[in-house]
Amino acid sequence: MSSQGPYGRQGYQANPQGYGGGGGGASYTSPPYGQGYGGGEGGASYSAPAPQAGTYGVGAGGDEMAYGGQSTGDYQNDKSSSDKAKGGKKSIALQALNQNVLIWAGFFSVSLFVYSLMSGGDFSFLMTYGAMARMFGFGILNVKTFKSQRATGVSAKSLQLYVLVFFFRLTSIFRHEGYLPYDKSGDWLYHLIEGMSLLFTSAALYGCMMPFKSTYQSDMDQFGEFSVPPGFGAVYLAAPIMLVALFIHPNLNADFLSDVAWTYAMYLESTALIPQLYMFQKQTSGVVELLTAHFVAALGFGRLMEFMFWIYSYHELNSSNGSRLPGYLALFSQFVQLVLMVDFFWYYYKAVRSATPLVLPQHGGLGIV
Repeated sequence: MSSQGPYGRQGYQANPQGYGGGGGGASYTSPPYGQGYGGGEGGASYSAPAPQAGTYGVGAGGDEMAYGGQSTGDYQNDKSSSDKAKGGKKSIALQALNQNVLIWAGFFSVSLFVYSLMSGGDFSFLMTYGAMARMFGFGILNVKTFKSQRATGVSAKSLQLYVLVFFFRLTSIFRHEGYLPYDKSGDWLYHLIEGMSLLFTSAALYGCMMPFKSTYQSDMDQFGEFSVPPGFGAVYLAAPIMLVALFIHPNLNADFLSDVAWTYAMYLESTALIPQLYMFQKQTSGVVELLTAHFVAALGFGRLMEFMFWIYSYHELNSSNGSRLPGYLALFSQFVQLVLMVDFFWYYYKAVRSATPLVLPQHGGLGIV
């Protein structure tokens, strides 16, 4: 290729006026900014638009502008508003976390005081401690229900079962002493705690069925809803367990009715939370109100305390013929309840730690939450 001509190194320097500027040829000259290209004779021209104020960084009066016409000041204001919103959410979360800590701190403080006052260091106080945790849980449930005037997220079937639990246990311990704690709490405190638990449970059930029935989620509380009238699904737990208690029970009171009543309460309590856990699974969002979560966690904590006691004392639950089967069955029933709640305890811990709503995973059927 020749170095001469319009595209050669020499041709480029020799033709500073434009490309195509040969003999007789029209030349093309780069127009000043803002003038048209192709503005030949009789030809239409295209003009590059002049920069408008506020478009690429400079606004009228010399203000700095963000791309698209938003001033830097407006952008900073938006950012400040976003930071304030995040700060507000953190503040609310911190308040919720403090409330959670105070709720449990109050319970542990009272229970330690009762322990120092009435236990004498006896191991059987774990029974009283478990009963206190249950009473604490149902107290939270009543605060949640009557303060908010809503019964959302609460299983009436679980409450029905717990009413039976406390009723049958009280009929046994008021008449005989075979299943009472050995320390001073077994003289009267354990009876009082169980009586208060029955009162709290009945009050919560009343709230669900009467004044706040319009907020009770019966469409979610569907455990056992087949071949029985609506709302009677708990019979599938209550009836079979009664049969088991009639045939497999210890003999500490040496009274058939009293022994069966206490055993029935023990076995039934191990399954009483199943309708509540089932209801959690039926909720499409998986979100559990935190006070409801505190209620369930307190019941689980109480069961854990009693399980720890019976691990070392189950050998005392012998039948009249000396069989240890009632003790083994009592341990097994409590262990099953704790296993069913493993997932719940984990997600509850995460929710309390981060002060966020408790969100449970969704499962296809009844099982661990």
